[in-house]
Amino acid sequence: MAQTMDTATTYQRGYELRCEGRYEEAKTEFRKVLAAEPSHADSTWQMGLIQGFEGDFDGSLTTLRELVKAYPDHLKARYDLAMTAMMLGESDEACGHFRFILSVDPDHEEARRQIEYCP
Repeated sequence: MAQTMDTATTYQRGYELRCEGRYEEAKTEFRKVLAAEPSHADSTWQMGLIQGFEGDFDGSLTTLRELVKAYPDHLKARYDLAMTAMMLGESDEACGHFRFILSVDPDHEEARRQIEYCP
């Protein structure tokens, strides 16, 4: 589904708020996008990141897992899922995601650095 200009603008505003650490305001913007477009993967991804930034690591892991299950080729979300899993001691899961990313994008710089920590 194509993004409307309003949805794109709202997403961008949410993204900027998230980058500024204004999480509650950012979540409000992402919820608006998701209300208009429930399958807006990037808004779900941002919500998952915010969960982690706010300390809800299990919630973040769940949100990112569900997103990657629905959108396997969303490499940004998959990378953040891998990093969250690694941080929580789920190294097997993390390494599997890094390997998947590199199978799709062998030049993915961040995944190439992280795969060094995998057996």
